[in-house]
Amino acid sequence: MSISGVKEFCRPQSAGNAVELLAKHGNRAVLLAGGTFLHGLFSRGLGSGVEVLVDLQHAGLSYVNEAHGGLALGAMTTFRELAATEQVQKMPEFGALLDSLHCPPAQIRNQATVGGCVASAYTLFDVPVAFLALDASVKSLGPQGPREMPLEKFFVDYFEHSLKKGEILTDVLLPKPAARSASAFLKLETNSNDLALLNVAVRLSLDKSGLCQESRVVLGGGVGKTPVRALSCEALLNGQRPSRALFENAAQKVSADIHPVSDHRASGQYRRAVAKVYLRRTLLRAAERLGIEIA
Repeated sequence: MSISGVKEFCRPQSAGNAVELLAKHGNRAVLLAGGTFLHGLFSRGLGSGVEVLVDLQHAGLSYVNEAHGGLALGAMTTFRELAATEQVQKMPEFGALLDSLHCPPAQIRNQATVGGCVASAYTLFDVPVAFLALDASVKSLGPQGPREMPLEKFFVDYFEHSLKKGEILTDVLLPKPAARSASAFLKLETNSNDLALLNVAVRLSLDKSGLCQESRVVLGGGVGKTPVRALSCEALLNGQRPSRALFENAAQKVSADIHPVSDHRASGQYRRAVAKVYLRRTLLRAAERLGIEIA
């Protein structure tokens, strides 16, 4: 990887200091979080014009805190650190997140960060799909102060997000889970170091009578310009008792919500077909974590 054009390396001691540095250097500066995404850009010669690296390692953004019954994840928290927290390890509500964090190889888990992964806005990544199934939101800080938005509105297009010029992502917020809920995530890949051909995250929340009172179904990996929420599947699941027949019907509905691309790794037709299989399997995994028998 060549970073020969970089002339200055900055290590801000706070998020506010990082915002000041971005304002000072403008388009010549780029943020450095874990570095795994930047490595790919620079190695492909896409770092032209970058003269200043702003390293966030010492900006105080690495933490996992309880917040209003949910979790506040600092942007510089690594995948390994997040996966090791008690809530993610033990709560079935966060099962999709734990599943997705185990997908990358150890080298990536040790280095990649929550904020860097989300801010990359790359539809083939895994963790953002799990976050979306958990109704995550993001906090940012910029020259005009802090603000918060749903993660669903954060992603705009391939590599495009809703951060304004000079803003940095500071937190990913996970709301308090429903009392009886569980989530799951599955990924289709060619090998253990591959980006997703397709990935699926679901969340099921049941009422006292065992009916699905709320569901989330999110797909990524070449099914759209951003991760896609499968509203047709959710509408079919809501108000129903989980069963194999229900999950099969929901899987058949997913074609109405996704627009798979064809590329050198898989055809759109293949992605559409396998999406049905992976959605059914992911729903079954979530139901298993709820401890219910599926007839």
